[in-house]
Amino acid sequence: TEAIIDALFPGNPLLCCGWSAERFDTRPRENWHGELANMQFVVPSPMSKIEGTTQDGHASRHCLDNTAPRRFLVFEFDSGSVDQHAARLLWFAERAPLALVVHSGGKSLHGWFYCQGQDEAKLRRAMRKAVSIGADPATWTRSQFVRMPDGTRENGRRQTVYYFNPGVIR
Repeated sequence: TEAIIDALFPGNPLLCCGWSAERFDTRPRENWHGELANMQFVVPSPMSKIEGTTQDGHASRHCLDNTAPRRFLVFEFDSGSVDQHAARLLWFAERAPLALVVHSGGKSLHGWFYCQGQDEAKLRRAMRKAVSIGADPATWTRSQFVRMPDGTRENGRRQTVYYFNPGVIR
């Protein structure tokens, strides 16, 4: 888990990680050392500051206000079989840099596409296409939690990495 996160987020950026959707923290990468394998969730973009303000006006360590520009666009497929999810991700991988595929430890695959610095309008079109073939639209939100690569679900199941290509990350 540590090596994968280091490759996805080089240096010591702020990362928001969660033991659950309600229990999370934002810390510099080095301050997560030794804990990531026990986590369920991570925001697939670095955070811009430790704490931000939610849309309701409350302070939070997990909100859009403290999420930096998009680093990865994640497509999560819930409907269909894992083979069908993989086929959809492979189709997108012919068009965009696929860095990682994580099995949720349940029924879905999460495909992480490296997109730092890309035009948001282009990314929105890709997301609309993914949603049209079964992707969850929630992952469009930059601050949305996705499954921690090689992390652990609350039921103890591993969130296995099926594919990892750090060579597409610049």
